[in-house]
Amino acid sequence: MLESMGALTGSPWIYAVVALSVLLDVFLPVLPSGVLVITAATAAAAGTTSVAGAAGSAGEVPQVPSLLALILSAATASVLGDLVAYRLAWRGGDRLDRAIARSRRLTTAQERLGAALSRGGGILVVIARFAPAGRSVVSLGAGAAHRKVKEFLPWSALAGVAWAGYSVGLGYFGGQWLGTTWLGTAVSVLALFVAGALAAYLMRRPAAAAATPATATAAASAPKAS
Repeated sequence: MLESMGALTGSPWIYAVVALSVLLDVFLPVLPSGVLVITAATAAAAGTTSVAGAAGSAGEVPQVPSLLALILSAATASVLGDLVAYRLAWRGGDRLDRAIARSRRLTTAQERLGAALSRGGGILVVIARFAPAGRSVVSLGAGAAHRKVKEFLPWSALAGVAWAGYSVGLGYFGGQWLGTTWLGTAVSVLALFVAGALAAYLMRRPAAAAATPATATAAASAPKAS
């Protein structure tokens, strides 16, 4: 994979490909946008190593992708994708409302997100960005619930920057420490999946924790049989 991406990572098209992949995966979570970002960053680490090795030679210095540009393109595309899903859900009408009502996951996320944004804390948006399909659930839930864009957008931007920075950092430092081989890329991708599993657990845990006190309160308030 690293060899086949060599020509792409050496041209400005890599930023467009990364942005398009991240933009679309809010609707198609199966797209490996995170893997693509990590691979591009790993190729950047390979280019940096090549430049360091060729510093004293008269040969042609390879072009190295900019890590900052990778982060900006991935983060910007992430926010734009969130906003598109948010607006589509906002205008979805009765048909989308019925679809959300049939999905327990979407309904629960919509309720929890609304409560979190109302309290002024949208950390759930940031956590969901790392969970598989969590970005889609939260963006659609915020739009369908008609949350104000000023409540959702800042957290979406923070989530996009955090996810992009984490993914690029995994690819780059994995390539620097483990080498620009399949092993380095695989370990970085595995770290991304571990973060996704942890985020999915955190998204489910507050709902379960909130249900326990509610159940205890209801049991305590119930009249005891004589």
